[in-house]
Amino acid sequence: MNPDKKFKGVIVPAVTPLTPDFNIDADAVQKIFSHFYAYEASPFILGTTGEAASLSVVQKKEYVRIAAAFKPKGTVLYAGISSNIVSESVYFANYCADNGVDAVAVTLPSYYALTETQMKTYFEQLADAVPISLIIYNIPATTHMSIPLAVIDELSHHPNIVATKDSERSEERLQESLRLWKDRDDFGHFLGWAAKSADALLGGSDGLIPSTGNIFPGIYQKMLQAVDERNTAAAYEMQQQSDSAGSLYQAGRTLGESLWALKVLMSERGLCQPVVMPPLQPQSEGEAGKLKRSLLEINYQ
Repeated sequence: MNPDKKFKGVIVPAVTPLTPDFNIDADAVQKIFSHFYAYEASPFILGTTGEAASLSVVQKKEYVRIAAAFKPKGTVLYAGISSNIVSESVYFANYCADNGVDAVAVTLPSYYALTETQMKTYFEQLADAVPISLIIYNIPATTHMSIPLAVIDELSHHPNIVATKDSERSEERLQESLRLWKDRDDFGHFLGWAAKSADALLGGSDGLIPSTGNIFPGIYQKMLQAVDERNTAAAYEMQQQSDSAGSLYQAGRTLGESLWALKVLMSERGLCQPVVMPPLQPQSEGEAGKLKRSLLEINYQ
């Protein structure tokens, strides 16, 4: 990791804290972000963990406005602009640029299957049109397509495309990504696959985007510090903590169910209410109780 890069380190894909009537909970945003900043983590709002696909434009704009209001000087704020409508992504990127966001991330649209040429053209059109740094976000779990590394590598030379966030679970892909980009000063690699966080950082990745950072950002701060100090054993000790913490809300659950479970754990820490945006729904009180009891069994930061 190049310490001189603007976009680097631990970036937490923030949940969207909601009130029971589905408004953005401004007080919770402040609590969550203060928790991130205490561990030198940057917030990434309106991504997958942030339930962005279920939020209205009004809700998204409100979250951006509130997030920017709580942004300390010298920190970096990221936001997702993904949409199946290109013009909506461009419009929202402009709104983000005008309201304190430093870089935006975008996935492939999630309806039509695209060829490699169509993928490349899509990202080029966005990069040409938006007035802000763009991050290519690869997440086949939701888009049902994988962006080939060769396509990302071609796009990496566009002056407005600054990095990729990769959430695809492939060891081979991770190693090839690091080979391609770990020494690039003008393009960054971020991993969204928490189980390989230590491997990625030790291999030269620019940073991590772990959802578990919503509860335990300190795990990843310590992991990053261990890698900087070339303390491999300590880095993998933090990886074990990451795995244990992630399993609390992810094991045996769908992605949507895990987002509710994550908010339950955060509510137990006094960070937000366990409200998810429809079509997601809460699980039973019994499940919530199990989650809360499991949190008592670990003592991470």
